[in-house]
Amino acid sequence: MGWMADETGLEKCRANHVPLTPLSHLARAARVFPDRLAVAYGKTRLSYRDYHARASRLASALNRAGVAPGDVVATLMPNVPPQAEAHFGVPASGAVLNTINTRLEDDTVAYILDHGGARVLLVDSQFLSLAEAAITRMSGPAPRLVEVPDEDAGWPASGRHETYEAFLEGGDPAFDWILPGDEWESLALNYTSGTTGRPKGVVYHHRGAYLMTMGTVPSWRMTLYPVYLTIVPLFHCNGWNHTWMIPLLGGTLVCCRDVTARAIHDAIADEGVTHFGGAPIVLNMLVNATEDERRPLPHAVEVFTAGAPPPAATLSAIGRLGFNVTHVYGLTESYGHVTECLWNAEWNDLPEEERSARAARQGVLMPMMEEITVLDAEGNEVPRDGKTQGEIAMRGNAIMKGYLKNPEATREALADGWFHSGDLAVLHPDGHIQIADRAKDIIISGGENISSVEVESALMHHPDVLLCAVVAMAHEKWGEVPCAFVELKPGREGDADGIIAFVKGRLAGFKVPKKVIFTELPKTSTGKIQKFELRKMTGG
Repeated sequence: MGWMADETGLEKCRANHVPLTPLSHLARAARVFPDRLAVAYGKTRLSYRDYHARASRLASALNRAGVAPGDVVATLMPNVPPQAEAHFGVPASGAVLNTINTRLEDDTVAYILDHGGARVLLVDSQFLSLAEAAITRMSGPAPRLVEVPDEDAGWPASGRHETYEAFLEGGDPAFDWILPGDEWESLALNYTSGTTGRPKGVVYHHRGAYLMTMGTVPSWRMTLYPVYLTIVPLFHCNGWNHTWMIPLLGGTLVCCRDVTARAIHDAIADEGVTHFGGAPIVLNMLVNATEDERRPLPHAVEVFTAGAPPPAATLSAIGRLGFNVTHVYGLTESYGHVTECLWNAEWNDLPEEERSARAARQGVLMPMMEEITVLDAEGNEVPRDGKTQGEIAMRGNAIMKGYLKNPEATREALADGWFHSGDLAVLHPDGHIQIADRAKDIIISGGENISSVEVESALMHHPDVLLCAVVAMAHEKWGEVPCAFVELKPGREGDADGIIAFVKGRLAGFKVPKKVIFTELPKTSTGKIQKFELRKMTGG
């Protein structure tokens, strides 16, 4: 029998119950580490005192611009300091942060702006033309556009819009942050990559993000003052929540606009980078770097990799270079990584190829989660035999509130007390999860999710295409890329280059098929295309 407040005198009050929020990490860091380097980007050096003041100016400026608690503020930026500032300044105004994928085409950006209802859009000058084109395609009210130039990177202000620094000038560095009254309040809005057509708006709450920051620290074996390189785009699950986490440890966030092997090596050598995250394509980039792009590693570097299972050969090669890689797994709906391949010392005695194969597993649940397992169609855990397939299901505080304005999809995703990932996997005897296949025909290319349905829709607009199917094709650099199988209309001749050029005019570049194969598509007796037969031909 539990103790009740009226029986014992125990009760919640402001002294013992404060809603959890990752914003508290920067507020604390400004007091505890005021003079430590918080953000580094070329000539830009922000102490925690500066970082907090600029985030406060942004919050104040948004407030004065009419942004109210619960409103959405969007960004269209690479990993530069203003994008990091927005992660604190936007929610400190009471608003919800919506970081938009810079690789999307204008039609999808317009949809996101309309669907989320952004009041303000902070846009880097490099992506200004994309933002302007998207705004012209919107059906609802256009957001106030604030341009964020980057002179040192060759992206000066256009002169057509108010600049970010001018906008901040109207803000108060002593602004009193609007913190959540309830930790379930919305913190961020992240759109999926549209694995079933239009992207869905995934809503994060303050509690989930706070616990993500706390749970990542022990899993990544972190101590005070890490130096974290922002390889993971901050529009992907808010950079796996790492930007919110770094102030917790008084660490330094090293911003990286363009991800190259040289930039990574320079950051390690010049800034003392100790940690970064990235898709397997980043690992391949480092493995295949030329001698002139490399610099000696002054220390071992801890790396989280996710997005697709990293090839065993890649893990072997990058380990020999001095990078200690931990494979993690998660989804937009789970705030990023929620499982880790927790290393077993017994694996050290295995041959190198087998060790790397173990390291490629998705692993076990991280500390911020309650349960992650693999369920069969009846909702029971599959046998731990490494063979029986089921769906990865999870529950815990790092699961989304739901999909914005889509209650049906929310109910389906959170049915029966589990978040259903749609990923097919097996359970090994030691409890480690390993993905066996992907449901819904998701193609993961360089860490980006691509909807085969969306690509097929674009192909079907071509006048020569009768039927089509898009599946993953193995690719040395990107892991996998879209491959299109096309059945032509009678009398038409196949022009692969022409079809690829046609799709380029309708979709973002990374979604465009890299190969087109003309063939009669294999079908069931009811006319359904048998994609598994096509996958045998591509290695995807």
